[in-house]
Amino acid sequence: MKPVEKIKAPIRNEMELFESKFKEAMKSKVPLLNRVMDYIIHRKGKQMRPMFVFLTAKMVSNGGFHERTYRGAAIIELIHTATLVHDDVVDDSNRRRGFFSINALWKNKIAVLVGDFLLSKGVLLSVDNDDFDLLKLISTAVREMSEGELLQIEKARRLDITEEVYYNIIRQKTASLIASCTAIGAASVGADAETIEEMRQFGETIGLSFQIKDDLFDYTDDKIGKPTGIDIKEQKMTLPLIYTLNHCTNKEKKWLINSIKNHNKNKKRVKEVIQFVKENGGIEYTQQQMKNYQEKALIILDKYPESDYKNALITMLNYVVDRSI
Repeated sequence: MKPVEKIKAPIRNEMELFESKFKEAMKSKVPLLNRVMDYIIHRKGKQMRPMFVFLTAKMVSNGGFHERTYRGAAIIELIHTATLVHDDVVDDSNRRRGFFSINALWKNKIAVLVGDFLLSKGVLLSVDNDDFDLLKLISTAVREMSEGELLQIEKARRLDITEEVYYNIIRQKTASLIASCTAIGAASVGADAETIEEMRQFGETIGLSFQIKDDLFDYTDDKIGKPTGIDIKEQKMTLPLIYTLNHCTNKEKKWLINSIKNHNKNKKRVKEVIQFVKENGGIEYTQQQMKNYQEKALIILDKYPESDYKNALITMLNYVVDRSI
């Protein structure tokens, strides 16, 4: 059984029911909007976000489940999909997950309006059902994602960011969304404030592990995953590079910064940068940091009784760290 199928197994029925509920939540009286919504539904990915919501809810409530849990997952999917549609416009991106983006097929004006529609649907779904606690959790994540993106843009002009700034960026940009999924899962079944915060931290550590793993793909020789050196070409400051810049001589640092700023399209130079990072401990250090977060997440789960849901979350955590794409 593939890891994703193994993770989904304890909540297969809930996931199937969620799909029909989510389709219903996206309906509109405007035919054009419905065509776009159908396209969005048909190009869905692994659906990790609702899985996080459902597994967390089941684990903290010993198998209990509420209608609110479905709404929590739908609110996250609606609002997060809105941010992705807007991101593709901002990035002028024509593809997402191997499919054409909304802006590529229907142009920017319609894509922005579709994003607004999805955002309002998510807000109304929570407001109409008095799920203000769930709305607060996802709204906080969206605010942090926006701040993280802007912080990264601000710092990208300078190639001397510290590890602290790096972690602030990935905590906001990537980890905050997964943290909201696990927090909403707990909140949806009436967990206390301490448990909700604990689950938020659990999701955050998974999100940090996920992003650090993504950084490592830039230095892999595998033919799977994203193309090697893509972050260097885009002048993105990843953890292996930050560590290496902070642990080399001034002369080497100047060469590295010059390579990234002025020679990032030169394949030979990019390969030399990758090799330099490998030889100077950047990969080992980054792998250790990822494992530290993995351990932290496992410690949080330790206090919960054994269950299929807990085991599925452990499988998901290991999948995030061991994945090849």
